[in-house]
Amino acid sequence: MKTFLIIGASSGIGKKLAHLGIDAGHEIFGTYYKNPEAEASSGIDYHYLNVLDEEPDFDYLPDNLDGLVYCPGSLNLKPFHRLKPGQFTEDFNLQVVGAIKAIQALLPRLKNGYGGSVVLFSTVAVQMGFNFHTQIAASKGAIEGLTRSLAAELAPKIRVNCIAPSLTNTPLASRLLGNDEKIEANANRHPLKRIGEADDIAAAAEFLLSGKSSWITGQVLHVDGGMSSLKV
Repeated sequence: MKTFLIIGASSGIGKKLAHLGIDAGHEIFGTYYKNPEAEASSGIDYHYLNVLDEEPDFDYLPDNLDGLVYCPGSLNLKPFHRLKPGQFTEDFNLQVVGAIKAIQALLPRLKNGYGGSVVLFSTVAVQMGFNFHTQIAASKGAIEGLTRSLAAELAPKIRVNCIAPSLTNTPLASRLLGNDEKIEANANRHPLKRIGEADDIAAAAEFLLSGKSSWITGQVLHVDGGMSSLKV
């Protein structure tokens, strides 16, 4: 049994991953912010966390931690001229600074674990370049740089990897997938002709946390239905 912390585990990909961990017999700690998790019978140990707090409280965790997954994100798709500089700062604080604070606070516990693994999240938009994605691509581009640099610095004790999904059917993307027509239109943009599901991304994160990926670090794994590499 291993011990993992999933920051943002009450919805979407984080919730799916937390349940995969419980099903595999691991000890799972999860955090929530806006979505209190009421599944007391799930076996997941939930705690409130605001990642924007100056000093996040992780005192409830054991001294040894085998993995950390940082899931908080946003999806603010607007034309560049309508975005204020402060909105870029807010997004960067949520997606990048929040991850940095969590990793720094948890490094001692990860170093005490048995080959710690950190999993972060990017987006296919960093590689591809899409209209109206400047805010999210700027933050997630920083996450990809953080992934590679941190992986080098923390090797060989701790592995750091990143998943870059395309559009995934989660509550965060509900505005873009609000009806069958939108789902079909977005599915047809992908070579595999469907949008991603939370299960697809959670399975990739589960792999990166596991010993099956013990020789993988500093990588950005594209789980995107072929969007980033194929034209069909």
